[in-house]
Amino acid sequence: MWVVKLGGSLFNSAHLGNWLVLLAQADSLVIVPGGGPFADQVRMAQQRWQFDQSSAHNMALLAMEQFGRMVGGMQQGLGVAASRSQVAEVLARGEIPVWLPTAMVMAEPGIGHSWEVTSDSLAVWLCGELGIEKLLLVKSAPIQGNRISVAELEESGMIDSRFGAYLQRSPIRAWVLSAGDHGRFSALHQGDVSLATEIVSA
Repeated sequence: MWVVKLGGSLFNSAHLGNWLVLLAQADSLVIVPGGGPFADQVRMAQQRWQFDQSSAHNMALLAMEQFGRMVGGMQQGLGVAASRSQVAEVLARGEIPVWLPTAMVMAEPGIGHSWEVTSDSLAVWLCGELGIEKLLLVKSAPIQGNRISVAELEESGMIDSRFGAYLQRSPIRAWVLSAGDHGRFSALHQGDVSLATEIVSA
């Protein structure tokens, strides 16, 4: 099983459709949607009106759900799922679950309500909840090399500041591909992890 975090930045990518076709044709994976422009609107609203972090956190989860429902509606073979049981139901139908995070995340008091925990960290958390040990982040920015550190990704702004802490306390291995690397996904999903850039602690 894999969790595939589909970056919200792919909203504006010509490669989004290619990824959705490939993900829908795969098996044994769960998609975590980013927030994309929907989350950007939450950030803008909070800057304008200065409402509290908990409200912004909940709104950002709903932004992920908006992007998730969008991609779920774009591609046959994807089905939205808001709970562990719904994830299992979608997989049993032979479809790929697109996770809607609000219910599960808001029920977990250990997850901080701040912009330090975004969809990337939540993808690691979901791996733990579902017992999945392989995570792929799909980013719009180009990625090169066999390995990249958490610090490099954080410095470039491609992951949130809590991702490394979530990853370090789990047995999960994580990789990253850029949007244009969709041609590598099928072989990666079948086990050739050399085709993606592994995310390492240091």
